[in-house]
This record gives sequence, C-alpha cells and structure tokens, in this order.
Amino acid sequence: MSIAARIARRELRGGLQGFRVFLACLALGVAAIAAVGLVRAAIEAGLTEQGAVLLGGDAQMELTYRKATPDERAWMEARASRVSEVVEFRSMAVVGEERALTQVKAVDDLYPLLGELVIDPPFPLADVLEGGSGLPGAVMDRVLADRLGLAVGESFRLGTQSFRLGAVLDREPDSATGGFSLAPRTLVLTADLARSGLLGPGTLYETEYRLDLPEGTDLAAAQAEAEAAFRDKGMRWSDSRRASPGVERFVDRTGSFLVLVGLAGLAVGGVGISAAVRAYLEGKIATIATLRTLGAEGRTIFLAYLIQIGVLTALGVTVGLGIGILLPLAASPFIVASLPFPITFGLYPGPLAEAAFYGIVTALLFTLWPLARTEGVRAAALYRGAGGEARPRWQWLLALAGLAALLVGGAVAFSGTALLALGTAGGIAGALAVLLLAALALRRVARRAARSGLARGRTALRLALGAIGGPREEAVSVVLSLGLGLSVLAAVGQIDANLRAAIDRDLPERAPSYFFVDIQQDQIDGFLRRVQEDAAVSRVEAAPMLRGVLTRINGRPAREVAGEHWVVRGDRGISYAATPPESGRVVAGSFWPADYQGPAQVSFAAEEAEEIGLKLGDRLTVNILGRDIEAEITSFREVDFSSAGMGFVMVMNPSALQGAPHTFIATVYAEPEAEAAILRDLASAFPNITAIRVRDAIDRVTEALSAIATATAWAAAATLVTGFIVLIGAAAAGERGRIYEAAVLKTLGATRGRILASFALRSALLGAAAGLVAILAGGLAGWAVMTFVMDSDFRFEPVSALAIVAGGILATLLAGMVFALRPLRARPAQVLRAQE
Repeated sequence: MSIAARIARRELRGGLQGFRVFLACLALGVAAIAAVGLVRAAIEAGLTEQGAVLLGGDAQMELTYRKATPDERAWMEARASRVSEVVEFRSMAVVGEERALTQVKAVDDLYPLLGELVIDPPFPLADVLEGGSGLPGAVMDRVLADRLGLAVGESFRLGTQSFRLGAVLDREPDSATGGFSLAPRTLVLTADLARSGLLGPGTLYETEYRLDLPEGTDLAAAQAEAEAAFRDKGMRWSDSRRASPGVERFVDRTGSFLVLVGLAGLAVGGVGISAAVRAYLEGKIATIATLRTLGAEGRTIFLAYLIQIGVLTALGVTVGLGIGILLPLAASPFIVASLPFPITFGLYPGPLAEAAFYGIVTALLFTLWPLARTEGVRAAALYRGAGGEARPRWQWLLALAGLAALLVGGAVAFSGTALLALGTAGGIAGALAVLLLAALALRRVARRAARSGLARGRTALRLALGAIGGPREEAVSVVLSLGLGLSVLAAVGQIDANLRAAIDRDLPERAPSYFFVDIQQDQIDGFLRRVQEDAAVSRVEAAPMLRGVLTRINGRPAREVAGEHWVVRGDRGISYAATPPESGRVVAGSFWPADYQGPAQVSFAAEEAEEIGLKLGDRLTVNILGRDIEAEITSFREVDFSSAGMGFVMVMNPSALQGAPHTFIATVYAEPEAEAAILRDLASAFPNITAIRVRDAIDRVTEALSAIATATAWAAAATLVTGFIVLIGAAAAGERGRIYEAAVLKTLGATRGRILASFALRSALLGAAAGLVAILAGGLAGWAVMTFVMDSDFRFEPVSALAIVAGGILATLLAGMVFALRPLRARPAQVLRAQE
C-alpha cells in the first residue's frame, strides 16, 4: 500500500492535465444535486421554524359547514391565551357588470394572531376594515383589484353587501396553509357579512380557530385532548409542528424528483468520467509498462491509480459542494420573493451528504472498469501498444454490481419514495442501455455504409462514416453523453405538450362552462328554469351537495386503513340520490330502490374503493356537520373525475341526508358566447351563488404544471451541460487521432475544405443519431407517464422532437469544430515523422 501511495503521489505532481473533464463532470453533477437539496432543506426549515406564523397560531381547530358551539368555544378559550376565528369560502366580487371569483377570508378583530399582514397603503388592518362612507372596509388581492378595475376607495359587492376597498393585499402571513386556490383573496370582517346572504344554511365554508397557546404547551398532548373532546364532531387539528403538510409534501416530492433528475446528469457525467480515466490510462501505457518491468504487481498498479482517482474524486466532490452551496445563496433573493412562505437558507449537512454520496459512488462505479482492466495486462502487451484490453476479474464485476446496488439503494433511502427512485434508476439504466446499443449499432451501420455504393463518389461522407465506424470509442461517448440529456428533455417536452393538448383538445368537449355552488334549496327551481330554457345551454346537471369527513372504516380510523389516500385527507363532497346519477354507472352491487327508507347506504367510487381496499358490505362512518352517519357500502360506481364535470366519491340514499342543511351544486354546458349573459342573469337573480368558470380553474392548474415542467427542464439542462462537457472531452481526446488522419488525407491530396466537411459530417451524424435515440427514449417515457400515470391518450408531438434532433446536431458540431482547427493546420511531414 505504501508503494502504491508513493507512486500515486508522484503521478499527481504532474498536475491535473487529462482530468479536467473528470473534475468538471463530477463537480457539475454534485453541484446540481446539492443545490436542489439545499433549497428543499431551506424551505422545510422555514416551514418548521415559522410554523406558528404560517398556521396563524400555535394550533388550529377546523370545522366544516359550521361554527363552534358555545361549549366548544369555551373549551378552546380555557386552554388558549387568545382564540381567533377565521371563516373561508368562495364568492363572486361584483363591480358594476364585472364579476370575478374570489376566495373570501372573514376574520375577527384579533387577526392576524401571529405574523404580519402586508397591505398597501400600510394602514392598520383594523382601520382599513372599519371602512368609510357608510360601508364596511375590505382588503383585496392586487391581481383581483386590477382585474375588476377597482381602486382604493371604490366599492364592490359580495352577495348583497357592498364593501369599500381600503387597501390591496401584498402578503398574508398564513397564505401557505391554504393550499392550492382557484381565486385571489378578499379579506373582510365576519360581522360585516351578516347582511350579505353568503353564509346561509348549507353554504360551503370552513371555520378555523387559531389558538395562541401558553409557552411550553405540549402540542402532542393538546392534540390528543382536543381529539378526545371533539371526537366524532368533524374537527380537524393542525399545529405548528406541521403547519402546512400539503406544501411540505409537494416540496419534498418535487425536490426528490429533481434530485433524481440531477442523478441522471451525474450518470451522464459518469460517461465522461469513464472516458477521461480510460484516456488517461492509455497515456500512461509506458509508465505502467516500466513499473511492470521493474516487478510491480498488477494489484500495486491498480491501487496506485485508484488512489489517484480517489484524491481527484474528493477534489471534484468538494468543488461541486462549494458550487452547490453558492448557487442557492446567490439566488436566494429571487427564490424568497417568488415563494409565499418563509425560507431559511443555511448549510444543511443532510443534502450535502446526499450529494457527496452520489458523487463518490458514481465516480467509483464508472472508473472501476477501466482501472480493473489494467490489472491483468502484461508489460509486453503494453509495449506493443495493446494496453487496457484485458477483462477485469470476476471480483471486480461483483464490486461493480455492488456499487450499482448501493447507488440505487441510496436513491431509495434519500428520496423516501421507493417507487419513484426505482423507476428513475430503471429509466436511467434503460436509457443508457438503449443508447449504448444504439451507439454500437451506429458504428456497425456506418462501417457498412462506408463500403457501400451510398458513399461512392462522396469522399467527405465516406471519410465521416469510416471514422464513426472505426475502432475509436468516440461514437459511444457522444451518443451516451448527449443522448441521455436529450432524452430527459424529450420526455419533458412530450409530457408537457400532451398535457396541454389534452386540456385544449379534450376538456372543451367534455368539461362544463361553469360550476355553480351554494345554490339554496329555495333557489334551485328558479336556477334550473333560467338555464334549461336557454337555447345556448346544451346540458345541465344539478345535485344536492354536502361536505363530510370519512372518519372510520369498519370501526377503525380511516387513515389507519387508507393511509394517506386523498379521499381521507380532508373533507369530501357528498351527495344523495334516489336513482343512480347519470355521471356514475353502477359496476358492482345494487343501488337502493327509489323509495328506500331504511338504514343508511352509500355508493362509493369504484376506482378509489379499489385503491383503499374497500369491498361491498364494508361500513363507513362519515361526519357531516358534527354528526356521525354510519352507512353500508351497497354498490360501486364508475366515476370519471377527469372530465371536470360533476362526480362524487360518495352518494347516499336520500333519507340519510335529506334533513341536513345543504345547498345544491350545478354544472352548465353552454356555448361560449352565451356564458356572459347566463352569468349576469344568475348573479343578478341569486347574488349569493358562486360561479366557477372551468376554463379559469384549468388555467390555474396549467400554470402549476408549467412551473413543474420548467423546473424539470432546468434540471435536464444541467444534464445537457454535463453532456456537452463530455462531448468536449471526447473531441479533445480524439484530437490527436484527427491530426494524424488529416495529415494522411493531405498527403493523399485532400483539401482542407474536404477534410473539414468530413469532420463536420461526422459530428452532425453523431448528433443526429443521439437526437433520434433521445426522441425514441423520450417518447417512450412520455407515453408511459401519460398512459399509466395521467391515464390519458398519448400523441407524438413532432415540433419538440425536431428541436431535440437539431439541438443534438448543433451541440456535436460546436464541440467537433472547436477541435478541428489544429488538425487542419497541422503539417503532414511533421506529423508523419513523429509517428515513425
């Protein structure tokens, strides 16, 4: 070991020449993973440290469809220093003939209990909400005020109550806990809604009670006490330990996915790392031969170069971690301004350790093969120029398999989502395998094409094909390094294009124009008359609507049975019907008779039931308005939630729910030109009704998907940058061969133009091949995601595919042409004499 270490130390004195590509690939891959991990950790730290501010209190008790009873309110006030009540619902803000959907937050005098509300002009909130000119005051999101053409001091209407806009809203301290919202915010006092007609019986609203608890309160004990006191009353508890679980879950999963995309970039870098080590060892043939002649064992030589690779890996990982730390810090002002929740940047050891782990294991995985090949090579073979061709021993093959398993296992452990990690690892391995096969096939086809009639009379093409099919491994490096990055971009492009096409192509045909909610029972007949008598309306659906929480399944807590399934994560829409709804065909069991008056029965959505593990005869406990209703599952229905139409997970028999306060929900399918008149008439006749334009909701979802696609594309761009570095390394490694090739061709009479055309054709063909394989791999990935994840049709999108091919050609041309200048300038006599 001491001999190997001395040899390694003396070799490293020669500098880093030959290892620049190695270091660049490794550092870039580690930097990308570290940067994403640090941003994710900063967001998670901010959510944890500012949990009470984000929640609006140390703890929150949420009720649906109702406010707390006096006894319940007294229970809260006995345990908290202060209790603030917030009521949230959707409504229509009206200015003259202009109407827009808004998310109303009705607050009391204590709001905000914690944190700071930022409004413009920056007056005290109490003064703003006090209003003026005989009208109560309000604060409105700037986007909504601009949309309605509303200035501070002007009035607008919510339901039948007019308000004066006192300020525009810039930032809410508790905005992150509200989750994804379909509409901008309007802030008013709860007391000022008394004459608005918006909070009638059955109206869809949620009441949140924010608790300012005494210092040192045990939140876990407080939660247990609250759940015991409010058992079966529909109360949902949250506290500052996890103030915004939805945001945490989204950030964690998105961050994990982007880290895995970064791992794809590191895999591309691994190709460059392997090529750099192989080229370095080929340049050390004389040194290795001398050592073997002097009696050095293969194991000693292997250890000497392994130590060198280890030192360089440590250097590359350190540089990568440094860049990964600096990038988020440099971008922190932009990141903080872009996100609606606090972020605490800092040095978090977890993400740095994860990035270092990936870097070290990847470097070992891709260098062990070329290192091991030198161990069994004889000195005589090295002197004859046949170095590096020996196969590694089976022990090294097992070590390679172990490293690959360690890398995949680490990805599973760090990401926390085994399916995503295994799928990504399988995708990367599969893509690399496809690209390797494509590169080998390209070399074979090029060799045959160079000898065929296709290349006859086309000297530049024949030379290019001959070079691609020659013994050098340039084709493999180019197709692998560039192809994987282009494959990720191709997959993102195909998925994004198909999602947008599905929204633009399919939803207008299937989706309603509007959802109308909060239709009171005495309004539904008049509502239906207006829309059904309109010739521009092609279809109307209406159903009674309640909200309830699925609390128990066969007597066990629902989350214990269903885990984190979306059906049990919050309150869900519930309806009742005497006959099977048109939007849900019964696929198992039987629907109750129209005049059924017996014990409660429920018809459940079939797909969701299968995911949860429900079966006919199971008993569900649903809490509605603080009352538990236990019902037996007697049928399963096929419910298509992708149509954006009306669909309920649970439908009960009428006698089970008819007596509960409730409203109706309706969907209206109409011609686009008639939508404005319908909305105007209904809003005038029923000002409490809320209209949700489906196209606006779809646009919000599309924006969210576009943001995710953009983040993924940036991660893929890092992969492409790594691939381009590998391309430059491959071109630099092949420069010596091209100098000799150009010298021979000049001796035979070839002009510089013809030689340059040959080099350009070679690069263009390799880039086109990488692009075509990337389209195939990206198209397959896009098809799999759209078919199995999105449950949607897939159509190949050609525009992004052509851009991928063009990008591949351009990248290889740039890398190739940069290293074509020296071969063109070289003098044949000097080059050929040096080869003697």
